[in-house]
Amino acid sequence: MAKYYDTIIIGAGQAGLAMGYYIKKNHSTFIILEKNKRVGDSWRNRYDSLMLFTPRSYSALPGLRLQGEQSEYPTKDEVANYLEDYSNKFTIPIQFNTSVKGIQKIDETFQILTTSGGIYFSKNVIVATGPFQQPFYPDFEKHVPNNIFQIHSAHYKNPNQLSKETTVVVGGGNSGMQIATELSLDREVYLSISKKPKFFPYEMWNRSIFWWFDLLGISKATVHSKIGKFIRKNDPIIGRESKQLIDSGRIKLLTRATIWKGEKMFFEDGTFIKPKNIIWATGYYSDYKWIDIPEVFTINGNPIHTRGITTEQGLYFLGLSWQYKRSSALLNGVGGDAAFIASKL
Repeated sequence: MAKYYDTIIIGAGQAGLAMGYYIKKNHSTFIILEKNKRVGDSWRNRYDSLMLFTPRSYSALPGLRLQGEQSEYPTKDEVANYLEDYSNKFTIPIQFNTSVKGIQKIDETFQILTTSGGIYFSKNVIVATGPFQQPFYPDFEKHVPNNIFQIHSAHYKNPNQLSKETTVVVGGGNSGMQIATELSLDREVYLSISKKPKFFPYEMWNRSIFWWFDLLGISKATVHSKIGKFIRKNDPIIGRESKQLIDSGRIKLLTRATIWKGEKMFFEDGTFIKPKNIIWATGYYSDYKWIDIPEVFTINGNPIHTRGITTEQGLYFLGLSWQYKRSSALLNGVGGDAAFIASKL
């Protein structure tokens, strides 16, 4: 049976929940469609040692504080449970175990098809599936032989998945740095990066680095501002544990990985190693093939939008990386974008 709502939100992660919080204030009918069986499962399924680089005071959605010492850093399971508590506290309507396989627009109404066979109709659709959609691998990954263990950071759980032999982590973002740091405790670890990393401490003079970002106006920098453009090109690593290990030689830096030949991985400067384990911390790419409205996407498949608003009346995106500010894809920043979109519905 078809179901009708004023608004349908795709995804019950932090973006979808923040959106639900604001829409509920408008007293319009809405529902969130979530592919997992519980709120927070996308966090629960990430690697065991994952810890946020924002303290609890900067890791909460609008309307509900994250419990615990505010200057300390929450674990991924703590965040997962917080999101579940959030959905319960504000009684946000969610349909679980429901994956969306198609969206099209007929006249002024969106038709949403699901893998369970259910069909939904709405005036507005908010795509809140986040920036972590499909794991990205470099083209030469398919040339790595089967006797080399390889796994994307999206599927990495803990060091026990790997042999205690030479390991290379490809990609130097916060996840790549955290994983390399963890693995370096009991094996030889290399870290392949495309440019020299910049490290910021968690704290300066007993204040969170994010407190200083607020004070200096960095947190308010938008995607098109001069500061925003600079930060986007030079996004720092938060925390200096990895830097200490790099400086001491426990983590050995390599340039960008370029090709695999025989038993060797080669790098941009011509060097090579023979790893037995590879962690691809190479990020993600957007996959919106299930949205049958091609004019709102670039040739590379990325949404064309202004602060989440597309040229297609009623279609919105939320939780994208740098949607409006650096924090748009983070717990402490997505609420501002959600409030803005709610005001435009």
